[in-house]
Amino acid sequence: METRGYQEEVEIQKYWLVLKHRWPIVVGVFLALVGLSSFVIFLQKPEYQASGMLLFRSDRTSSLTKVGEKIGDLESLMREGNPLETQAVILKSYPILKEVIDTLELKDKKGNILEPELLKIKVEPIVGTDILKVSYASENPELAASVVNQVMKSYVENNIQFNRTQVFAAGKFIKKQLPHTRVELNRAAEALRQFKTQNKIIELPEEASAAIQNVAQIDGEINEARAALADVSAQEEKMRSQLNLAGKQAVEITSISQIPGVQEVLGELQKVQTKLANEKARYTIEHPAIAELKNKEVTLNALLQQRIEQVLGTQGVEQVLGKQQNVPPGKLQIGKIKEELTSKYAFVQARHQGLESKIQALSNIRATYQQRLSTLPNLEKKQGDLEQRLTIAQKNYENLVSRQQEIEVAEKQTVGNAKEIQPAQVPKKPFLSKMTLLLAGGGIFVGLLLGVAAAFGVDLVDRTLKTVKEAETLFGYTLLGLIPKFGSKNTSAPVKLMSEKVSDRVIVATSPRSIVHEAYQMLQANLKFISHREVRTIVVTSSVPGEGKSEVSANLAAVLAQAGRRVLLVDADMRKPSQHHLWGLINSVGLSNVIVDQDEFSQTVQTVTKHLSVLTAGVLPPNPLALIDSDRMASVIKTFSDNYDYIVFDTPPLVGAADAAVLGRMADGILLVVRPSVVDSVSATAAKSLLKRSEARILGMIANAVNVKQELGRHYFYYSKPRGEQSVAETEIETEQWTYK
Repeated sequence: METRGYQEEVEIQKYWLVLKHRWPIVVGVFLALVGLSSFVIFLQKPEYQASGMLLFRSDRTSSLTKVGEKIGDLESLMREGNPLETQAVILKSYPILKEVIDTLELKDKKGNILEPELLKIKVEPIVGTDILKVSYASENPELAASVVNQVMKSYVENNIQFNRTQVFAAGKFIKKQLPHTRVELNRAAEALRQFKTQNKIIELPEEASAAIQNVAQIDGEINEARAALADVSAQEEKMRSQLNLAGKQAVEITSISQIPGVQEVLGELQKVQTKLANEKARYTIEHPAIAELKNKEVTLNALLQQRIEQVLGTQGVEQVLGKQQNVPPGKLQIGKIKEELTSKYAFVQARHQGLESKIQALSNIRATYQQRLSTLPNLEKKQGDLEQRLTIAQKNYENLVSRQQEIEVAEKQTVGNAKEIQPAQVPKKPFLSKMTLLLAGGGIFVGLLLGVAAAFGVDLVDRTLKTVKEAETLFGYTLLGLIPKFGSKNTSAPVKLMSEKVSDRVIVATSPRSIVHEAYQMLQANLKFISHREVRTIVVTSSVPGEGKSEVSANLAAVLAQAGRRVLLVDADMRKPSQHHLWGLINSVGLSNVIVDQDEFSQTVQTVTKHLSVLTAGVLPPNPLALIDSDRMASVIKTFSDNYDYIVFDTPPLVGAADAAVLGRMADGILLVVRPSVVDSVSATAAKSLLKRSEARILGMIANAVNVKQELGRHYFYYSKPRGEQSVAETEIETEQWTYK
């Protein structure tokens, strides 16, 4: 996010710099369009505007034409619009305007009858009121007032006539619709009555509520009966286990034991069995007494079974005993407790059957209610549809009757729904028309817009690199130095630290402690930080002429010498040398003479200060590149390195000459001087391509003649200066008297 914000800030700054640089174009285009619009406004004739007002009242008769529609449909649509807007359209309609033109006999400039579309009537509602304002502008003030008054008069008369026609049409329509609406109302009422009769409906909501309550009550009773049934079943099972008989068998055997004949035989059988037991204790089994008693026991058992069959019958015995043929006498011998238990068991069994019957009956009733409840939703829907149909039919009928009464009243009225409340007065002063305001505002706005567009258009056509940022982006080299703009008229008297012949452009030697001096000191420091390897032989060049590479070379050499280093400044530009002009020297012999061995180095080098020496270009050779690209040149550079700490070469520009690129391979590196607004992107690209092919070491880039305040801010350089020396504002003034190389 920070990077994006920085990029946006840079873009805005870039646009602002374009406007500051191209401000004459912006101002020129702006003033031209403002002047043109002013001239057009001056040529316009003054116009007078007259205005009148109409009070609009709600038209009760307009709703009469809506009969026959569904209630709420058409009326709701009509409420969404503004009635005043509708009347405004009517006011500007063709019939009204045509009537005004014919009445006032309006004509155009050629004397022909004016066309209605050329009569520009302005109608606008006054916000928050029911009033329409009618206006018309003309060069004739009396005509403007007459047109407005005639428009309002024609509208009111037309409105009254329209209302009458509307009322008569509505009355005829309603009289035709009333019989049909009455028939529809009767049909809807009869259909609802038949539906209720067929389905035995009184009040469906109450019936549904009662049915739901009854089902809930029946569910409660069923649950209670089931709980009681479970309790009775548990009691029945417990009693059956106590009797050790099946339920029905226990009841039947208990009933048999209560029969007198059975009890009598059973009593005799018990006596015989008791006596038999006593005799067996006295005699052996073969004794006649024991045999006799056994015979009696068998006889009594047979009699007992016979008595039981007489009571129950053969099938009854089989139902009670199953496959067992005889009832054991022991089962018939029950006590009082067992007898009571058997009676309770019979009661419980009867209650069990009763509860089961009750549950079944309640379930049947509940199913009946559920069936009725399942049909209620369909019945409610159908009843609702029939009731809605009846309601709609009833409302339609009532609406028609009500509107018929309104029509009877409206037929007797002869007024419209608009009233003229303020007639138009003859205007005394002209007014500013929209065209005038549009021309004035448009001239300012369009002038400013086109001025800015023209500035950016010229800037796009201009292919020069306008800012340091653009140069950094195109070359991709490290920015080692940034030299501010400076001139001569606004500088203080130079302090001559060297010879009087040294040019004022060698600012390091003439204006110490200035921001330009500080900039070269920063360049000197940056040269130490760019690499771990010491840089001693430096080639200074530029892309095109005029970027100030010779002045940068001279100032760089001077600031290195001021640091106590032995520095040799070599003018290697043997095409258009300039170092001898900057230092006030004679260029009779120099580098070219040393390379061809015409003169000794010691005889050609010229001393400027204790630590600074200058070797001028010498005699201009016919082929400078041949001298630069030679073994002798490499040998000369080695000689220079043995005698000096730093050697600075001033070389020709890269575009059009390869001297700097060739010499750069022999030196420790190349410093590229770039001056914004001088070098163009095509030349810069060609220079960068040449340096890349030469494979020379690029130390970095120096931005020369930079407007520091515009690009970097006022406080980019921090320094103190004595009174009377050059100020920041003065240093940034660029003068045209100096030509950079």
